[in-house]
Amino acid sequence: MGIQERKKREKERRRQQILVAAKRVFSTKGFTKATMEDIAKEAELSPGTLYLYFKNKDELFSSLSIRILQYLNIRLEHVASIKKELTVDQKIEAIREAMHDVYKFDPLMLVNMFHLQSSETLKSLSPDLIAEIKNLSKNSLAIIAHLFDEEIHSGVVIDKPSMVLADIMWSMFSGIVLWEESKKMIEGDKDFLEKTLDTAFDIFRRGIKTTLLKKTL
Repeated sequence: MGIQERKKREKERRRQQILVAAKRVFSTKGFTKATMEDIAKEAELSPGTLYLYFKNKDELFSSLSIRILQYLNIRLEHVASIKKELTVDQKIEAIREAMHDVYKFDPLMLVNMFHLQSSETLKSLSPDLIAEIKNLSKNSLAIIAHLFDEEIHSGVVIDKPSMVLADIMWSMFSGIVLWEESKKMIEGDKDFLEKTLDTAFDIFRRGIKTTLLKKTL
């Protein structure tokens, strides 16, 4: 292994070390109370070292959120790879399962990713990081939309733009996650997310089917 390769691996190892420490600090203190100094201490590094990898706390937090989008892309790509074997009902159920699994993988980061996508924080990130977030988000929506294309063309699903259906599904998912998380502040640890998602996706499934198929429900 050459010197440059070793340096590259060491840089990536250090970056992952910082991300792991940041995840622990954000999980215990929350984004607002956590500081770069807290994260540096957890990572056993100097604060100055953190700034060599991330220009601010927003960028560090956003880099953690990217993992959620990457995992969602992997799950959706798997659904796309077996789409020919699935009915429209099975496709919608597979998407619901993928989204719920992503939530279970890291609820905190998913919730904050939704906040991130609708906040001014994006403007403070580096162009490369913004581009990666946008590309991953667009890819997820494109995969979902593509899953509906064949069903629309064959008349199984109502004749509406597939990207609109994907946007509705994504909005439904993000809205339910954010609402259910806010309800926890009132109702304690009660978790109704899975049941609410099941109901919402069932209503969506029934709503997008053509009249002929609805008669079979």
